[in-house]
Amino acid sequence: MTRATTQAISPFFIVSNVEQSIAFYRDKLGFETRFQQPDRNPFSAIIGRDGAQIFIKSEQDVPPLPNPKRHPHMRWDAFVYVEDPDALAAEFADRFSEHRVADGGAAFSVPLKDTSDGLRGFEICDPDGYVLFFGRPRNTVDTMNDIHAETPSNPTLLAAEPQLFVADVAAACEFYTKKLGFTVAFIYGEPPFYGQVFRDGARLNIRHLDQPAINPELRDGEHLLAASIAVDDAKPLFLEFQTAGVPFHQTFKTEPWGADTFVVRDPDGNLILFSAGGR
Repeated sequence: MTRATTQAISPFFIVSNVEQSIAFYRDKLGFETRFQQPDRNPFSAIIGRDGAQIFIKSEQDVPPLPNPKRHPHMRWDAFVYVEDPDALAAEFADRFSEHRVADGGAAFSVPLKDTSDGLRGFEICDPDGYVLFFGRPRNTVDTMNDIHAETPSNPTLLAAEPQLFVADVAAACEFYTKKLGFTVAFIYGEPPFYGQVFRDGARLNIRHLDQPAINPELRDGEHLLAASIAVDDAKPLFLEFQTAGVPFHQTFKTEPWGADTFVVRDPDGNLILFSAGGR
């Protein structure tokens, strides 16, 4: 059987107003709308820039729940890999000045800097309180001087990486590698408290947390996704996972808008949507 290829991964944000979120990411961060449903007064949308994208959805009486409200020290809702965070920070600063940040969104919630985690980047907080870190590891092959010598006129966003909170990082990595066919990119700490797994273009960051980050009954009752992964063909991937004994929150189905979807439940209850088509 041909191995299905994953193409992109999308954090799933519950927002208060989809049109407001689209405007913020478009005007402040240079994103584009890749899908919205319906065309007028949308309740869901996919917005993206280069290889990074975010799935947003609003529903009455379901408030946004960004990570800063769950745990103040684990506030990132998405890690966006950027080859040159300095150039992107300069671009965003110009955008914030042009659109006057006070008219609907924060500027840099944390400015460009080298972090204690070995990264270089900055944080942006959107109107619903979701925090995105734009940056990259400092210990890469190219030096920052090399990067500045060849700074592109328009920085390219390469990927978006949701963070999943788990009770046991090693056990979570084993589930994603043995059951879902991912590979461990890195695992850090003794015992491990942080790691990353990937499969094709999809990457998931895994962070230790002693208590559930979200009420399990609320998550299951409202079907709150931890991440959305776009694939080229969902059916063979579903069959692959089914054969491997993967637990599902939702089995394979075709949505009214034409997308083929299914939702995996990991050992910590995180719900991962796999979706193909329907845009």
